[in-house]
Amino acid sequence: MSTRLYVGGIPYRSTEEDLKVAFSQAGTVVSTKIIIDRATGRSRGFGFVEMSTPEEAAKAIELWHGKELDGRTLTVNEARPLENRDQA
Repeated sequence: MSTRLYVGGIPYRSTEEDLKVAFSQAGTVVSTKIIIDRATGRSRGFGFVEMSTPEEAAKAIELWHGKELDGRTLTVNEARPLENRDQA
């Protein structure tokens, strides 16, 4: 069963392929997604990496949380389920 990780502090010039290469050091990367700002078309500096097993996800957290990637410090932890937002 795969495990989805939240990754914050992604360098704005990084690509999803860059994330895949970096996180593959911890194991098999199933998917990567960098969140893009709709108005500007630029990275918002965070995204998600899906690792193939919980063990590989734990290794990725250990390997990258608090570490630098291209000059920015990453925050890496297990992603929480998307919560419903109240429409105001």
